[in-house]
Amino acid sequence: MKRNFTAKTGALDGVDVFLSVAQHRSFSKAAAELGVSPSAVSQSIRALEVRIGAALFQRTTRSVGLTEAGERFLSRAKPAFEELMAAGESARELGQRPSGRLRLTVPRAVLPLLIEPLVASFSAAYPEVEVEISVNEQLIDLAAEGFDAGVRLGQYIAADMIALRLTPPFPMATVGSPSYFARAGRPRRPDDLKHHACLRLRRTNGALALWSFIENKQSIEIDPQGPLIANDFPTLLGAAVEGMGLAQVPQPVVTERVRLGQLETVLDGFAPMAPGVFLYYSNRRQVLPKLRAFIDHIKERYNAAARTRE
Repeated sequence: MKRNFTAKTGALDGVDVFLSVAQHRSFSKAAAELGVSPSAVSQSIRALEVRIGAALFQRTTRSVGLTEAGERFLSRAKPAFEELMAAGESARELGQRPSGRLRLTVPRAVLPLLIEPLVASFSAAYPEVEVEISVNEQLIDLAAEGFDAGVRLGQYIAADMIALRLTPPFPMATVGSPSYFARAGRPRRPDDLKHHACLRLRRTNGALALWSFIENKQSIEIDPQGPLIANDFPTLLGAAVEGMGLAQVPQPVVTERVRLGQLETVLDGFAPMAPGVFLYYSNRRQVLPKLRAFIDHIKERYNAAARTRE
C-alpha cells in the first residue's frame, strides 16, 4: 500500500524515511522497504531537510552518504523514534493474544531438565505461539541474533539483562565413575585433585573454568589438569562416565546418573553453591506478549514448585 509523503508541519514527518535511507544508504532500497516510489522518498527527505534547515545526505550517482548534520540527526533521532514505536507497540499489546515465534537460546545441559517440561505446558496453554529452541553454549547477543530470551547459569548473565529465576541455588558437584575411583582412588580434600585427572570446561570467553570449593569457610579456586577439555557439561559428563577423570558440574545435571550408579560424588563437604539457572532477556527492548506470557508461565510454575517444597 502506497503512503502519502506530502510535506507537513509535523516534527516527525519523514523521520522514518530518513532512518530507512540512512540504514540502507540508498533511496531505492528505502523506497522498496517502505513500499513507496523513490521519488516519494526524495520528496520526503527534501521536506525534512527544509524543516531542519540543513542537508542530511550527500548524494552522487553512485552513493548516498550522511552529512555531518545527518550524522548528528541520526544519533538523536534513531533512539527517540524507536522509543516512540515501542510506546505505540506497548499500547497495542493491551488486548492482544500472545502469538508468533518465540526464539530461545538454551545450553544443552538444561534442555531436558527445565526447558522441555516448561515448553510442553506453555505450548498447551498458548497454542498460537511457536517456540524455537537453539541449543547453544555461547553467551550471545540476544538482539543481534534475533532471540527473545536465553537460559544460562546466573553467574554468566550480563548485568544489563533482566534475569528470572528458574531453579533454586544448587551445589556444584564433583563426580567420577566407579571404575575411575577403583583405579585412581578418591580425593579427600580439594588439594588432592593435583593427583587426579580432571575434565575441564572451556568457557564462552575462551578461558578455562577454574574449580571452586569452600574450605575452612573460605572460597578457593583450583586450576585442575587432565586429559579432556570441552565447552559443555554433557560432554564432560559422558567422559566421566567412561572413566576418563573427574568433572565438576551443576548438581541437577548429574542427579540421574548418580541415582543410576554411573557416577559418584566426592568432596561433598567442600562443594560451593551456584546461583541457579535463570531465564534472561534484554532490558532495552519492549517485552512482546509472547515473551510476557512465557515469563508469567515460568513464574507460575516456579511458585507452584516452591510451595511444594515448603
